[in-house]
Amino acid sequence: MDLSRKSKCISPSPTLAVDAKAKQLKSEGHDVISFGAGEPDFDTPDFIKFAAIEAINQGFTKYTPVDGIQELKKAISEALREEIGVDYEATQVIVSNGAKHCLFNALYCLCDEGDEVLIPSPYWVSYPEIVKLCGGTPVFVPTFESQDFKLKADNIKPLINEKTKVLIINSPNNPTGSVYTREDLLDIAELALKYDIFIISDEIYDKLVYDGERHISIASLGKEIYSNTLVVNGVSKAYSMTGWRIGYAAGPKELIKAMADFQSHATSNPNSIAQKAALEALKNPDKKQAVNNMVEEFANRRKYMVDRINNIDGLSCRMPKGAFYVMMNVSKTFGKYIEGRVIKDSTTFAEALLEKYKVAVVPGIAFGADEYVRLSYATSMKNIKEGLDRIEQFVMELS
Repeated sequence: MDLSRKSKCISPSPTLAVDAKAKQLKSEGHDVISFGAGEPDFDTPDFIKFAAIEAINQGFTKYTPVDGIQELKKAISEALREEIGVDYEATQVIVSNGAKHCLFNALYCLCDEGDEVLIPSPYWVSYPEIVKLCGGTPVFVPTFESQDFKLKADNIKPLINEKTKVLIINSPNNPTGSVYTREDLLDIAELALKYDIFIISDEIYDKLVYDGERHISIASLGKEIYSNTLVVNGVSKAYSMTGWRIGYAAGPKELIKAMADFQSHATSNPNSIAQKAALEALKNPDKKQAVNNMVEEFANRRKYMVDRINNIDGLSCRMPKGAFYVMMNVSKTFGKYIEGRVIKDSTTFAEALLEKYKVAVVPGIAFGADEYVRLSYATSMKNIKEGLDRIEQFVMELS
């Protein structure tokens, strides 16, 4: 079959590939511990599930408005006002099939062929692929572990040219766990406004922050940057609803309308029942306690994982401030051998670890950071302890 050039340039998701490989090995009877998860290991809270059941029982199973039901859009507006201090009318909000869908809609509506999109590296694996699918060109902006993997204006400036159209920022960040401060964002906002670069702010991990950190949205820093930013979020991570596929975006009316028009021909409305569940997630008074319980457990796992990694000779990591990932620096293992096999990069490290000790991690090359592998602490403390025991044994065996 002669597939299109567009389809041939797209790579499969490495994170999903790792998860699939781990599940395959488990199905074959192997005792696999996976640190590849990109979703909370907690169940969706009961009050959300009950709202979905009620929607089914009431027959809420027909088409809805393409951009989401009005009461959900209003609830999103209220949540954004309460959580990030920014006002959006319902006409400035769209509900889509997950935050990823919002990103695709936005980049499709913003990018013409050859337009460049600035992406901080390390990056979430889907950013460059979505940009390419939408006709744009991904341009990677380096960030550094010594600066907590945060995007700096001085690193952006040399990459700006007449083709630069969009800058994607992601805080709290996947895969690094970095959380941007107000001061960090002010520098980025000033640069974006100076060079007329539109900002897409991916804030899907906004509630998963630790050590007294507070999520700040770049859209909250003034009227000009507010008008130049699309905020993307959803219910997947905060309320453990990854499979429900409800994301949302808020921004300039013109862009939101274009995204809705595009969505009308691509998927039509998001799932009607999931919209009712998302509405309950945003409105129910028990939501904060549900999130706090999860954050507290994640914080404990995070501390254990980071402390343990930094006590393994040859491995290191920084303490992430948000999300549920750790970027483990494995570069000191490069050039070493295990059973005649050389560890030369993050891929060979991950492959050998999975093959020899049945521990799944995501190679950092998937995020544009080949000196690292990503571990998720969205798994039980028991798994974390056992998995890190195996990783330590693996590293000790290298020679």
